Amino acid sequence: MELLFDTVDSEIGKILLVSEGQALCALDFENYEARMTKFLKARYGEYSLKNSPDANGFSTKLKAYLAGDFASLEAIRVSVGGTPFQQQVWNALRTIPPGQYYTYGQLAAKVGRPTAYRAVGMTNSLNPVAIVLPCHRVLGANLALTGYAGGLERKRWLLRHEGVAL
Repeated sequence: MELLFDTVDSEIGKILLVSEGQALCALDFENYEARMTKFLKARYGEYSLKNSPDANGFSTKLKAYLAGDFASLEAIRVSVGGTPFQQQVWNALRTIPPGQYYTYGQLAAKVGRPTAYRAVGMTNSLNPVAIVLPCHRVLGANLALTGYAGGLERKRWLLRHEGVAL
């Protein structure tokens, strides 16, 4: 399987994008390549990455988001694999508007599993397409910044970028 690869420089470091056909299948940060590689290997088995600047316009859309056009990510189609529960949680992330947030408990309730906030948290930590599936918009019960696979400083930056007062 050949996957398309690109990078975007940003204030929060280099962002890595991988796409399969017309869908984004991975978005992670520099220094987290091992996490992304593990995910891609589990999903695809053997694969290769082909450098493909701005494949499907994904890098342009991400740059627009980073410049303040929060709606630009809505047009990005994703292919994330995962279990039906994981897909349900990841799809629910896209319903959280920029500048707003949910707690893990609120997200669990939204997917019809109000007591599964820990499972929702674990699913968030496995999100293969950060930013586009905005797991950074999910906070702890006491509104604490908890659990962001790309690091809490990036989560803080993304929330502030979207206008969330922390």
